[in-house]
Amino acid sequence: MLSVIIPAMNEERTIATVVREATRICRDAEVLVVVNGSTDGTANEAERAGARVLHYPEALGHDAGRRVGAASARGQILLFTDADIPIPAEHLAPYVQAVLNGVDVALNNYNGPVTRSPVHPVIEAKHVLNSLLSRSDLGGASMTAIPHALSRQALEIIGVSSLEIPPLAHAKAIFGGLKVQAVHHVPVGKWNAVRTKKRGGADPLSQLVLSDHLEAVRWIADTRGPRGGYPDLQRVRSLAQ
Repeated sequence: MLSVIIPAMNEERTIATVVREATRICRDAEVLVVVNGSTDGTANEAERAGARVLHYPEALGHDAGRRVGAASARGQILLFTDADIPIPAEHLAPYVQAVLNGVDVALNNYNGPVTRSPVHPVIEAKHVLNSLLSRSDLGGASMTAIPHALSRQALEIIGVSSLEIPPLAHAKAIFGGLKVQAVHHVPVGKWNAVRTKKRGGADPLSQLVLSDHLEAVRWIADTRGPRGGYPDLQRVRSLAQ
């Protein structure tokens, strides 16, 4: 019934705990760990914990592990989480239950630190994309954040390749008429390990996520016109010179 997909790169310290929590969700869960570019014992730790390991010596790049895992998954429900955040099974099960109850895309009800000033650009991008998709009710919930779960039908409509660009997959899910809901709150911002970066330099991960959101906006414009399907109201642009 369930496939849990966990991309991992040099996460030997946490991967066993992550896998064990995934196996606690239901008795016959298939746990797929996509080990890529690792130089430590991540693969061995994952196998010992009970996972099926897909091993790639080279780094696949951010979010590519989701695509690879989904392509190999056998479950009717696909749950995505990360190797560096051990999330208790009690906080993973609500996403699976939501799909069992008819939700196609079950999202983390996580808005990010919206009260901080200034608001982080990635948080803004998530809110803006949902607004553009006429789903302001989702706030900052996004397929960019884990955990989230998909039905097999959702995967077929979105397309496996789109999972590599989560905001694009998010847009395709909503435009495809799928039932997309934020179903449970997991404070991943607090639980995630602090990643260090060079002082004063741009955060490459943030830049990538912003680029992914722009890719989604471009797809919306290509699909529904330059205004994304919104009417022009009383403007007569042809008269403006």
